[in-house]
Amino acid sequence: MLALLPQLLLTGLTIGSIYALVAVGFVVIYNITGILNFAQGEFPMIGAMLCAALLAAHVPLAPAAAVAVAATCMLGALTERLAIEPAFGSHPLTLVIITFGVSMAFRGVALMVWGADPYALPEFTPGAPLEVLTGVLGRQAMWAIALSVLVVGGLFAFFARTLPGAAARACADNAFASRLVGISPRRMALLAFTIAAGIGAIGGIVIAPITGATYDMGLGLGLKGFVAAVMGGLTNAPAAVAGAYVVGTIESLVTGYLAPGYGSAITFALLLIVLSLQREGLWQTARRRQV
Repeated sequence: MLALLPQLLLTGLTIGSIYALVAVGFVVIYNITGILNFAQGEFPMIGAMLCAALLAAHVPLAPAAAVAVAATCMLGALTERLAIEPAFGSHPLTLVIITFGVSMAFRGVALMVWGADPYALPEFTPGAPLEVLTGVLGRQAMWAIALSVLVVGGLFAFFARTLPGAAARACADNAFASRLVGISPRRMALLAFTIAAGIGAIGGIVIAPITGATYDMGLGLGLKGFVAAVMGGLTNAPAAVAGAYVVGTIESLVTGYLAPGYGSAITFALLLIVLSLQREGLWQTARRRQV
């Protein structure tokens, strides 16, 4: 049994890297807008399916991935403008219901456009896997881990070192004071949804060569990313990333040592435990953050 441990830990690291990208999307939107965006998991699906469709049209992988990410960013912006912005300032529960509706709409459209069959994406760099201790790390898994680190690091640098990032942080800290100095919370909300959609698309594209791309892949990714984000308190991106690796590792260990179906069950049990420790509750926290 112990012989499986290194391989299961490497698998958990790979899965956690993708969950981290989804979790960071939750945190970015929540920090700036106070909204729990349960459509976040659909952005990886859309990015992966668009990339697969472009590859089927004989577009090379790199341009196809770039176009898919850009298109998903535009879709994230449209989601904020058309679905969220008209209801901005409503009760947080109302906004959550809207994001659930957007998620179901995306899934339904994807089913009509691409069907229920899975789509395959090629590995970015095919080749022999890397042996780590007694485990094996595939080339695509290395891409997943590396891109997760680069994207999250780049996001931190964006918020820490750029003017739009500073404006977004100011809006997250105090929306009312930000208005007084000319920062528009509505524009920052648009920026948050655009960034979160792009990050999600990258996660979907990088995991699709491993798991395949399907119209309903976003549901599981979104829920696991939400668990990771909640573990980090929804306002702490580094903690959300750490939570994502914890979720990925737990899921891998449970799947390897018990049964595949138990991994998700234990993950959601962990969510219930974390939520039970949230003394204020998510809705009260969201109401306080929204100005």
